Amino acid sequence: MSHDLRTSRWIQKLGTQHGDRPRLLCLPHAGGSGSFYHPLSVHLGATVDVFAVQYPGRQERRSEPPLVTIDELAERIHAELTTWTDRPLVLFGHSMGAVIGYEVGRRLERDGVPPAGLIVSGRRAPSLHVEESLHRRGDQALIAEVRQLSGTAAALLEDAELLEMILPALRADYRAIETYRHRPGRELDCPVTALVGEDDHRASVDHVRAWREHTTGAFDLRTFPGGHFYLNNRWPDVAAAIRAAVTSFTAPVLP
Repeated sequence: MSHDLRTSRWIQKLGTQHGDRPRLLCLPHAGGSGSFYHPLSVHLGATVDVFAVQYPGRQERRSEPPLVTIDELAERIHAELTTWTDRPLVLFGHSMGAVIGYEVGRRLERDGVPPAGLIVSGRRAPSLHVEESLHRRGDQALIAEVRQLSGTAAALLEDAELLEMILPALRADYRAIETYRHRPGRELDCPVTALVGEDDHRASVDHVRAWREHTTGAFDLRTFPGGHFYLNNRWPDVAAAIRAAVTSFTAPVLP
């Protein structure tokens, strides 16, 4: 049975849906929204049905209070996927979204309905903890960090009214990812593909390679020119890597 996505606040359809292809569920970065992944749907539209999560506290959900823990975000997204058992599901997350995707994947495997695979981008492995406390600092520190990462259009950061709207969700997201602690236990069995910008100062290639330790399945690492938001300038290349990963994840197992 397919989930009726028309009634879901959490999940958006991106692009044309065909109903008989693998699903790719995209999870945004801190401060990000589902629309960030629209370019991906343009490049993948012929092979994959693309969806994106919309966290509370932004865009059409801006009147809802944002969630402040990775666990709660993962639980709520996991609840949306309970009927997504009719077709292969691949999870894809960038930065904070990678950790949420990992935790959603763990929950799906616990339920006996594993994802076909997980694609992570721009995030060190969950077990590599780095002490961070940006969410406790002032607005200007938060804005400076986002500006440095180049993940948000510069014009938005100069618009006081827009800033007032996005800062609560941005701070909540930073609180969620900075207070996240990996819980040792059963790791994923599904394959994992990790993507990273070669010059990403927030997630080094070695730290992203450590995702290998979080699956008993196949692991692949792909690097791209650029920094933390290498995707913004590389959507066709990123889409090609994701298409190859999805094809690998969903290929029939030959005897």
